[in-house]
Amino acid sequence: MLLAVAAMLPWAAAQAEDRSPASVGSSNAAPLRPLRPVPVKTAPRWTLSAEVIALARSGTGNRPLVSLVPGDVYWFTQTGTNTSNYPGLEVLNSNQLGQRLAAGPRLSLSYRDPSGYGFELSYFNVVGLTASKAIGPTNPAQWLVMKAPGTFWQTQDFNYQSMVWQDDSRLHSMEANARLELAPRVTLLLGARWLQLRDQLQGTLDPADLGEPTWKYGGAIRLPDAVPLSNSSIVINPPFWTTIATNNLYGVQIGAKATLWEAGPWSLGGTIKAGVFNNRAEHVSLVSMQKQIFPAQTATNAAAFAGEGSLVAKYQLSEAIALKLGYEALWLNGIALAPGQIEMVNTTPSTVSAQGVNCRSSTLFQGLTFGVDYAF
Repeated sequence: MLLAVAAMLPWAAAQAEDRSPASVGSSNAAPLRPLRPVPVKTAPRWTLSAEVIALARSGTGNRPLVSLVPGDVYWFTQTGTNTSNYPGLEVLNSNQLGQRLAAGPRLSLSYRDPSGYGFELSYFNVVGLTASKAIGPTNPAQWLVMKAPGTFWQTQDFNYQSMVWQDDSRLHSMEANARLELAPRVTLLLGARWLQLRDQLQGTLDPADLGEPTWKYGGAIRLPDAVPLSNSSIVINPPFWTTIATNNLYGVQIGAKATLWEAGPWSLGGTIKAGVFNNRAEHVSLVSMQKQIFPAQTATNAAAFAGEGSLVAKYQLSEAIALKLGYEALWLNGIALAPGQIEMVNTTPSTVSAQGVNCRSSTLFQGLTFGVDYAF
């Protein structure tokens, strides 16, 4: 019996080989391979944004800078009417120094986890905000007068000059926010922020002096008589007044982002933020009296508020790249602006001292943004 079974084993193996997949059909058929799993696409988690931000500034304080006094009023007399105590007609206020658009970079990086949590980092600066206004010379000739607390008052040195005031500002912002998706189109923001606003106001006489104005020290004179001597050399004098106010705001903010509208590759989104800050404010003034510079400086801490809003239109070029154009507004309250510090300076004929920092001002930045998003 065992011999019969052993004799049948080779025949059974041959039959099994004939029924194997490789033996079905052509002898050259390739063996079947197992199916590979289809990869599942995942939404990008990181977004890098690079933009140009262009802002203008309005809200530059409310401080008289130039008044007009009739030119036949005497510069100085020991008794009677003189330029220093004549009230004059205000012709230039700091609120006329609104600053036009200036551009700077803005970079942002955000992360979104599928769970709905994430974070974002952002930085921008705008450093070229400038406004300038010149008053005079007038016809008929009138004194251009700037007064400050104490004994300080300034006029033109000669009747051909104008009084020029220039306001220069620079703005920096850095923030870090945690993100939470409350709904598919709404994201809550909570984070910390640093804002720095530096505002400089400077008064000068233009053009430069022709000779030293020695007539100022020689008694009574009217403006039509304030003329340089013939063949006088050019004398470059320092600005008669410079005030710099620097604000460093450190605080926390809360906000929200929302997609307001979508149609194909187009979308419109909005962002709003509000925060409370500690403002470390510093005030420096440089005052020229008889062509010598007298400095004064002081600092303080004050509460401040910042509110920001934006609208951004996007066009999705591809799954990873989107172009965007937007409107931006940033309002700061409880800050120190340079014009507001003039009232905080006390002058005598030989000293200048700062009596504190005026942090009761507010200002508005607004403008346009343009850039690109890259998601990966």
